[in-house]
Amino acid sequence: WSWVSVKAPRCPAATASADALKIVVIDDDPTGSQTVHSCPLLLRWDVQTLRQGLRHPSPLLFVLANTRALAPEAAAERNREIVASLEQALAAEGISDQQLLLVSRGDSTLRGHGVLEPAVLAEELADRFGPVHATLHVPAFLPGGRTTVDGVHLLHGQPVHTTAFARDRSFGFSTSCLDAWLEEKSDGAIPATSVLRLQGDQLDRAAAQRSGEQLADGPNGFSELVAWLEALDGNRAVIVDAERQEQLDALGAAVHHLLGRRRFLFRSAASLINGLVDGGLSPLGPQPIKADALVKLRRRDSAGQRRPGLVLVGSHVPLADQQLERLLSESGCCGLELPVRRIARVLEGGTPDVLLADLENAWVEWMLAVLDRNQTPVLYTSRGELHFGEGPTADRRRLDFGLALAQLTARLVAAVVPRLGYLISKGGITTGSVLADGLGLGTVLLDGQLMPGLSMVRPIAGEGIAGVNALPVITFPGNLGDADTLAKAWSLMELEAAE
Repeated sequence: WSWVSVKAPRCPAATASADALKIVVIDDDPTGSQTVHSCPLLLRWDVQTLRQGLRHPSPLLFVLANTRALAPEAAAERNREIVASLEQALAAEGISDQQLLLVSRGDSTLRGHGVLEPAVLAEELADRFGPVHATLHVPAFLPGGRTTVDGVHLLHGQPVHTTAFARDRSFGFSTSCLDAWLEEKSDGAIPATSVLRLQGDQLDRAAAQRSGEQLADGPNGFSELVAWLEALDGNRAVIVDAERQEQLDALGAAVHHLLGRRRFLFRSAASLINGLVDGGLSPLGPQPIKADALVKLRRRDSAGQRRPGLVLVGSHVPLADQQLERLLSESGCCGLELPVRRIARVLEGGTPDVLLADLENAWVEWMLAVLDRNQTPVLYTSRGELHFGEGPTADRRRLDFGLALAQLTARLVAAVVPRLGYLISKGGITTGSVLADGLGLGTVLLDGQLMPGLSMVRPIAGEGIAGVNALPVITFPGNLGDADTLAKAWSLMELEAAE
């Protein structure tokens, strides 16, 4: 969700300049920075860490909240904590509410706390800065084939509710029509009939006007878009069509144009973030470290030899299964399955700490032996999901177990991290736990994209556990790519080793 943090100005001088803005993104897992580069990602949200992030020269700052891993009550509380700390950090840094865009990034396949989080944010922000005029839902992630056409959300042209992502046991849904989806996920609090739609042709006209094209009919397209947005009031729910980045750039420009006059909240996947940056006066520009140079950031040992990598696969969606099978066919990879059912029995037993410690020691020894052979260990959870029953209690147990499993995986990574040249981590919850709990990081810097949608991050100097300094971590969303994408990412990192 993106909140345009502005109040109606008393005079023209009170309006913030777009080039002074900070776009702060609250990300519900660590993969929402997959279309941008050269900015800090925070894994803590205390006031001091936020203040340091706000001082970075990038217009973007990500806060990796990992709320998709949490039960609803905990997710709500985490959003409240972040907003409270951010308010203090802004005041301490002398940044006014008119200089802030706040974005809460959600999943492009509609999983997560998609209605709860904006409701909490609207409540918190109203207490501090005033009411929200509208909430705009923008789940498009264009490089990944996630588009919204005539109010229907699609994955490579297929209605997303017909894909495996809609069958997620914690966040499943039955419709791709976003107005009906809002009604379903809000338990009727947002009636489908009350939802407005910002149509693709409206955005096309605005984009054409911004590019200087002459239109054969109709008024000034950009002025029309601004007027349409300015008329919104009462925190109206709005769904946004999006098939091309130019449409979202036009929306971002209109949001900038209304700074000081309207306050909006957005439920957004990654592509809108680019629109909010590039629609302003300071476009993000090209990635300074190209993909072929990113692979050269792989760490070396004291003798100058490239260290081997490690691949984690925590995501359990069918696409991840296909990608894992393809990767394990590579002779340079050696797989270790973490038996989920056995781990669940251990956690529910009488002495889980002792039994888990024995298992973890054995798994660490295995990984070290693979690394000694200069192969890539592939650490993955057994495929499929455990069944915890139905209802809120079952959902909470499922999320709690998923978080415990991610933390176990994080400990395994931490045990071998001094030996690693790079890490590829697939699955948002897994990656969030590895970065924060396993590697002990408070902040990482985003270098850019190894492949479309695959970010490379590295710790800042002095952060984290011993041996983690400068480790490249590729954050790999569970829902991204095709059957070959994981193997291609691994091959890119290994290709440089063969040169």
